[in-house]
Amino acid sequence: MKNKFILYSIVLLLSLCLSFTACNELDQFPTAQFTEDVYWTSTDKAMSILNMAYNQMYNADFFFRTEALSDNVQMRRIHDEKIISSGQADASNGRFIDEWTKCYAGIKTCHTFLENVDRVSGMDENLKTRAKAEARFIRAWQFFRLTTWYGDVPFFTKDISFSESKTISRTSHAEVLAFVRNELEEIVSILPTNKQYAANDRGRITAGAAIALKARTYLYENDWPNVVATCERLINNTTYGEYGLFDNYATLFAVENEYNKEVILDIEYVPILRIWNFYQDLVPPSALGRVLYMAPTQELVEDYIMLNGKGINETGSGYIENNPYINRDPRMDMSIVRHLSTWTSPDGTTRSIYTQPNTAPNADAKKDEYVANQETTSPTGYYMRKHYDPTAVSNFDSGLNLPLIRYADVLLMYAEAKNELEGMDASIWDITIRELRRRAGFTDAGALDFPGTTDLQNIIRRERRCELALEGLRIFDIRRWRTAEIVFNGALHGAKFENNNTYIILDQRTFNPERDYLWPVPQSERDINPNLGQNPQY
Repeated sequence: MKNKFILYSIVLLLSLCLSFTACNELDQFPTAQFTEDVYWTSTDKAMSILNMAYNQMYNADFFFRTEALSDNVQMRRIHDEKIISSGQADASNGRFIDEWTKCYAGIKTCHTFLENVDRVSGMDENLKTRAKAEARFIRAWQFFRLTTWYGDVPFFTKDISFSESKTISRTSHAEVLAFVRNELEEIVSILPTNKQYAANDRGRITAGAAIALKARTYLYENDWPNVVATCERLINNTTYGEYGLFDNYATLFAVENEYNKEVILDIEYVPILRIWNFYQDLVPPSALGRVLYMAPTQELVEDYIMLNGKGINETGSGYIENNPYINRDPRMDMSIVRHLSTWTSPDGTTRSIYTQPNTAPNADAKKDEYVANQETTSPTGYYMRKHYDPTAVSNFDSGLNLPLIRYADVLLMYAEAKNELEGMDASIWDITIRELRRRAGFTDAGALDFPGTTDLQNIIRRERRCELALEGLRIFDIRRWRTAEIVFNGALHGAKFENNNTYIILDQRTFNPERDYLWPVPQSERDINPNLGQNPQY
């Protein structure tokens, strides 16, 4: 059963959303909606505002669309993310505006809660202290999200008025980041661990989540010593929570396994009351998919190694060009639908998916075949499987939680940092990469045993890509590795389904390293507040 704190607050949150009159800029919602004397009269009402901040942290729309900013997927239709990845976006792009607006809306809610919760008479002091720590985490999350995309951003730790929002200037990335880290460290000792929360509060922010997010802030700055030190607070250490790899990668993301030991932080959904249905535009047409929104690329597929641990282009890999999907990393088929994959429908029936042209045995199966420039089929010859919820009701309405931070990510951060510090050895390999591959289903010693000094950086980066594929994290990796100008200059590809057995050539992408490592301040914000300035070349 879903956690009570989400279920209890959904109806009230919906009514609050309907009552908001959204403003532009940093003063997102009228403070009066939350600060009337009648409102801060009970613990339940106060906690509903905190739950609103949870609701604003992230959503399925951003989760999937952020993956489309990377080289892991190709968008079928023209959308903001496709314009960004093509290098043609300006400061009026809708995604730039949406990200900025929603982050500051969440910050507004956190400030309002923090500044008013003490007015609630009779609220349990332990609950109040914990709730404040949760709000501080969410505020830190939103500021980290902002400064990661935009660099210097408007920064404030109290609710500001509309007039103030029109004159505030930006604070440096370094100062915002320092605040985020200090906040996360201060609340670690206040927040419960994942084992200390009652079942009704599953999904709330934990001490482990604060530490994992802090590790991510160091990762994105390539601050390897601090990545190591922070990850070690969670690896083989139960002080801040009990985490580990879930036993089965194939069912790790299933509804029945929500809140498993690998989940550190996720986006909470509730069947019927709070759902997402993005998947209707990701699946094969024969599986009742709608107009295809985006699809995995050949570049992602080719990074899944062989069962013997070798890349497909390495000598002795055993890769067979005319049978390219056999003996591959099992996570590939657990995440991606390719030619002759098996698909299980909600009613339990299975079917083979035919994506290669002119191979389907009947008209229904033919719906999934690649056809150039046809909106209903995949532009790459691949469809998505990871996060598919076979329990979803009509129109793929799903209450499946979506992962924001997994313990697997902690292991990958740790392995990468250790390697960059020239500290990767068999002992570190065995508790990180080996464990991830063993869980995925590898059994060959060539994949499991420490490979010595053989291009470990590439091996670890590829492992990260495949383990975390389609979880919205790839774009941040290629940005911090400063490889975006390499992977984004030129066309991405689909399967070998074109004439003469050649790869499908997708849209050209362009990345300007002098401009595109930061997003622009939205033009609509600068029109109101010229003090915001602008990032280079926008």
